[in-house]
Amino acid sequence: MNLFRRAAVGAATLAIGGLLATATPSAAAPSPTLAAPDIPLANVKAHLSQLQSIASANGGNRAHGRAGYKASLDYVKGKLDAAGFTTRIQQFTSSGATGYNLIADWPGGDANQVLMAGAHLDSVSAGAGINDNGSGSAGILETALAVSRAQLQPTKHLRFAWWGAEELGMVGSRYYVNNLPAADRSKVSGYLNFDMIGSPNPGYFVYDDDPTIEKTFKDYYAGLGVPTEIETEGDGRSDHAPFANVGIPVGGLFTGAERAKSSAQAQKWGGTAGQAFDRCYHSSCDTTSNINDTALDRNSDAIAHAIWTLGAGTTVPPGDVYENTTDVAIPDNGAAVTSTVDVAGRTGNAPATLKVDVDVRHTWRGDVVLDLLAPDGTAYRLKNSSSNDSADNIIATYTVNASSEPANGAWKLRAQDVASQDTGYINSWKLTF
Repeated sequence: MNLFRRAAVGAATLAIGGLLATATPSAAAPSPTLAAPDIPLANVKAHLSQLQSIASANGGNRAHGRAGYKASLDYVKGKLDAAGFTTRIQQFTSSGATGYNLIADWPGGDANQVLMAGAHLDSVSAGAGINDNGSGSAGILETALAVSRAQLQPTKHLRFAWWGAEELGMVGSRYYVNNLPAADRSKVSGYLNFDMIGSPNPGYFVYDDDPTIEKTFKDYYAGLGVPTEIETEGDGRSDHAPFANVGIPVGGLFTGAERAKSSAQAQKWGGTAGQAFDRCYHSSCDTTSNINDTALDRNSDAIAHAIWTLGAGTTVPPGDVYENTTDVAIPDNGAAVTSTVDVAGRTGNAPATLKVDVDVRHTWRGDVVLDLLAPDGTAYRLKNSSSNDSADNIIATYTVNASSEPANGAWKLRAQDVASQDTGYINSWKLTF
């Protein structure tokens, strides 16, 4: 985060959509959006450890124009490329040095409705910049990887960004916005900014720019029983400002920088009154020891909640739903099991956009392979196993082109645990025609 101020922003709206949840065929009203996954704190901290190692190997920082910044960019890009994102590096020049933005697009979604999430990846030259802003960078990176693990197919097109030279005055994000054609600017339905989300003496601050984005974050924290306050310390001092200045709806989260926590805030959130939210702000001590795990964990989960919720877009009237809510145990490193949904009374074939919602509870989701079996036995792979996927549970929506299959018959969800030591079960699943 830098020391610049912002221009005022007009309010805009983002529609929040949902998915139907019902036990029998119907055309009922929409219900809340499919829940976002829990973002593993250990994964986010592993990214921070990598950024710390990069800084330590490159003069102690990851600043614009320094080798540590480019190495940080390469690390993030490598993770995203492996996860199936389309990435590109945007170059610019500032203070006589080449700077870089990293843009990552998740395939699919409505190209006329783009939801963006961003964080600046550069540090100041004084230190490694682990809270400012390794924390936001790691939080959106792990959320992006969670999108890939879930094979999320939101209504909106998802785009993630890591900005260069923010500490010099939002140079990278301003360059991106200024070089975005007006027609493309109009397609960005919202930009979410995450700058310092793990301060060691944290507060829980929500940007008060776009009302729908603000409500999304506030509702999430209300569900945790954690009070929030409107963000004022960092107002306009980060990468949301260039977006706001051209009328794009913005929002975000912040845990505080150089200001001192008040007694009332300490009573509400814990921590130490009279001490800065981040005593190591822009200092050499902004290392991996300068992170509050609880704040980092909560805010990373809040990022995922916003992406899943706001990415749903405008609700599309649902089709008929067929659901099985009977638990089916999945043997540890054993044979595949199935759960059946019987579809009857339909005419013609299944749709090309057959929705398959799955809720599988498992202690290591990377062990689980999922397939949808059509009535004639044709298998449609929903999820592969992965030794790198250490999160728990599979709560996701998949879209299958089943237009060559007759709609009526016994459809099955097949689940198999292909490695040992972890257990789980099919909690429920459903088809939406």
